[in-house]
Formats: sequence, C-alpha cells, structure tokens
Amino acid sequence: MFENEKIVETKNCRQCQTTFEITDKDLEFYEKVSPSFWWDKYIIPTPTLCPECRQQRRLSFRNERKLYKRICDATWKPIISIFSPNKSFKVYNQEFWWSDKWNPLDYGRDFDFNKTFFEQFWELVKVIPRESAFTKNMTNSPYSNFESDEKDCYLTVWWHYNENCMYWTYYVSSKNSMDWYWWWYIENCYETVNVMNCFNCKYIQYCENCSSCDFCYDCIWCTECIWCVWLRNKKYCIYNKQYSKDEYKNIINENNIIGKKNYNNLLLNHPRRSTNIIWSSNCIWNDILNSKNCSNCFYVEESEDCRNCFIIWKIKNAVDITSVWYSEVCYELCSSNDLYWWFACFSCWWWQNICYCDICYDCVNCFWCVWLSNKEYCIFNKQYIKDEYQELVQKIIKHMIKTWEWWEFFPVSISPFWYNETVAQEYFPLKKEESILKWFNWSDYEQPIPKVDKIIQALKLPNNIKEIPDDILNRAIECEITKKPFRIIKQELDFYRKHNLPIPKRHPEQRHLDRMILRNPRKLYDRKCDKCKKDIKTTYSPERPEIVYCEDCYDKEIY
Repeated sequence: MFENEKIVETKNCRQCQTTFEITDKDLEFYEKVSPSFWWDKYIIPTPTLCPECRQQRRLSFRNERKLYKRICDATWKPIISIFSPNKSFKVYNQEFWWSDKWNPLDYGRDFDFNKTFFEQFWELVKVIPRESAFTKNMTNSPYSNFESDEKDCYLTVWWHYNENCMYWTYYVSSKNSMDWYWWWYIENCYETVNVMNCFNCKYIQYCENCSSCDFCYDCIWCTECIWCVWLRNKKYCIYNKQYSKDEYKNIINENNIIGKKNYNNLLLNHPRRSTNIIWSSNCIWNDILNSKNCSNCFYVEESEDCRNCFIIWKIKNAVDITSVWYSEVCYELCSSNDLYWWFACFSCWWWQNICYCDICYDCVNCFWCVWLSNKEYCIFNKQYIKDEYQELVQKIIKHMIKTWEWWEFFPVSISPFWYNETVAQEYFPLKKEESILKWFNWSDYEQPIPKVDKIIQALKLPNNIKEIPDDILNRAIECEITKKPFRIIKQELDFYRKHNLPIPKRHPEQRHLDRMILRNPRKLYDRKCDKCKKDIKTTYSPERPEIVYCEDCYDKEIY
C-alpha cells in the first residue's frame, strides 16, 4: 500500500481466512472499471478473496506446459494438445480451428434466467470446440503453447518472434538458445534465469548486455567473465578478479578453475539488492522495470498504475491480472493481449469492452462468449443488434447480482484444466485432498510412456559430449531425479555439440523446476539493511544467509 492511500475496509478472505485491506484507491478503480449501459452504472463491489487466492484462482485456468497426444475431432488425425484425452471437449487442430469450416455462432443460445450464469456458461464451454493449443503463425513448432510467430522451436511457452529455441518459458525475440526462464533478446545461450540482451552465455542470472560469460550473477555490460558476481563493464574476470586477455585465455584453456564452491562463497559475500526494481518509481514488490505506481506486482515492465499484477508488459490502470500485455483499464483477467476495458476474461486478444469471455479474438462489446473472432454485440455466442444487446446485458447483470456472481471471476470448478496440470500448482502447490476441498479440479491421469527399446540411466552418460554417439537419438534417458524417460532430439544434440555442453541428466520438466527454485519466492519480508540497518522490504527472508542492502546502500556500493 502506498503512503497516500487510506484503508477504508478490512476483509477476511472466504477461502484462506486471512485478512486483506481495501483502500480508497481500490474503490476508485472499481468505480472506473464498472460498466455503464445507457444511464445505469453497475458498480463492481470489493472482492471476497485475498490477492493471493485471486491469483491462485486465475492460474488454475492456465495450462502452460502439459502437452498430450490425442485425435483432432474434425480431421481424426493425431495432434498435440494442451487438453488431455480424458477431457470430453471437442478439440480441433490449428488449421481447422482458424478456418471458416465451422462457426462458433452455431452454438449460440438464449440466457435462461431460471439458472445461474456460471452454470450456463459451463454448459456453453463444454460444447464449443477448442483450439489444440494457443498458438498462431507457427513454423515447424508443434510442441509449443501460448506462442506466435515462432520458427523451429520445441517445447517452448509464452511469447513470440523466436527461432531455433528449446525448453523455454517466457521469452521474446531470441535465437539458438535453450533451457531458460524469463529472458529477452538473447542468442546462443543456455540455462539462464532473468536475462536480457545477452549473447553466448551459460548458467547466468540477472544479467544484462553480456557476452561470452558463464556462471555469473547480477553482471551488466560484461564480456568473457566466468564465476563472477556484481560486475559492471568488466572483461576477462574470474571470481571477480581482473586478468589480462592472455592470462584469462590461458586459465580457461587449461581449465584451471576451482569451480562452484568458490562461486557460492562469492555469492554469499556480495550484497544483494533488497528488491529488483530498476528505473521505476513508487513501485512495490520485485522484478519491476521501467514502471511507476505499481503495488504488489511481480515481473512487470513498462507499466503504470497497476496492483496485484503478475507477468505484465505495457499495462495501464489494471488490478488482478496475470500474463497480460498491451492493455488498459483491466480487472481480473489472465493470458491476454491488447485490450481496453475488460473484466473477468481468460485468454482474449485484441478486444474492447468485454466481460466474462473465454478465448476470443478481435471482438468489441461482447459479454459471456466463448471462442469468437471478429464479432460485436454478442451474448452467449448469439448475435444481437446494439439496442437489444444493451437491454439484455443490463438484465443479465441484475440477475448475476441477485445470484452473487456479478463481481466474481470464473469459479475454479469450471476450469477446463486439472489443477495439477496448471501453473497454479507451481506457485501454490496442493495435494489432491487439499485441491478437492477447495473445489479445484484434479485428475490422476498419466500420459502413457512411449515404449522405447533402449533406455540408458542418466548416471551412465559420459560428461564429455564428444563421447556421445549419434545413437543417443534412438534412446531414452532415465531422469536421475524423477526416473521418467526423456528423449534428445537432433536439433538439441547439435546445440550441445556446438557449445561443448554435456547431455542433461534430468527430464525437461525437472530442469524447469530447478530453474524455478532459483527465483526468490513471491513474498515480501520485513528485514533490516545489512549496512545502514534501516527497515526494508525484501524477497529475502531474515533467515537467509545472503547480505541484503537497501536500494541506496546497494547503489553506493556498486556504482
């Protein structure tokens, strides 16, 4: 909460029972985003769930990484889909779904005022065919999701304009790289977290504008550095010690480096920034860049006047949104792009003035619709003229107010995904019994493991890539952690050989989880600056051994 805000109400979350506050700025936003029809304005009331539970609810509608083999219900050919075969939805391949061979308006229906809205919406969702995965303009990239304009990519998730990339999550405009989480504009890189504008780097975190750097943390504008921390504009450094070019090359060529133990000691002995908020003003939480007036926000860039927002880019005036970019005046939505005034929607792109819609594109003035494209004045996938539309919308909103539905996001019970296959399980892990008690969906379905004649244990793999034969492409590798088998594809093997990297010994999903562990938790702790001793908010808990500085002390020390 910012200093100029005033608490007007304290509420108890109806799911976790924790208290949360409503401020005068919250009320201003709810009034701003509330829709008007003719002379009536329908005010959105304050939420009944705390910000954490609202975030968990949104994420339970987002399957990012679970892909399945199933049959296209239009062509009867095998497809790769984010919908498991044990779900009853009709699923179409990309080409057929985007074609004019079917019409979502054919599924339109009248609103029944004797039923609740969510009950009817779920009935509509169940019968309308679904797109196999959320992708568009893809070239030779069938194993991707939430992607567009990709070429030769494999098992990648979220964003666009990438080429020859593998095992990535949240990235844009990158080439020839693999095994990353959250990066922008990189090339020839491997195993990194939170990286921007880097070339030919491996095993780095929170680095920018670096090239040919390995095992580095919080380095900016560095070249040919290894096992370094906290450097700026440096070249030819090892363990933060400066060398000449010839000395550096000799050490690297002789492989005379002690290794990870010294690097870990270096990490512990160098201060960390309390929160990673860069070139931003009046912002609270972590990983915020070029933004202002953002409170309780995480992974934010070029945004302003946002609250309770996660993974956003170029957003203005938004509350409770997740994985959204290029949008304005938005509330309670997930996985969307380029929108103005929208409320309680999932994965809608290029919209204006919409509410309670699921996976729709290029539409204006639509309420309670599913999988529409280039439409206006539609309700429950049925076409209306403008006056009919506005009159019926008012009646339905009044009905939803009576049934206590109007101000709520979609209930978790109507998510098309099992909780244990969604991103919610990554950030808010639950056991099956806990999930069911909270009304989340759950399934014990396991995709059949393909039969492979040759399986090799990860521990038996040579560390030297030169000793790996071409025959590895015909084998499955047993993960050293999960024991699940996984394959190496030719594109991947070529990458390892080019960069002299060992074959991974862990399943791609386990490698993703390993990278997730490297991030700080999405939680702020009270702690004192280890230099000036003033009170600070940080993502490093007081029990952690790292040295943590406030913003002023950090900047004075490093610059």
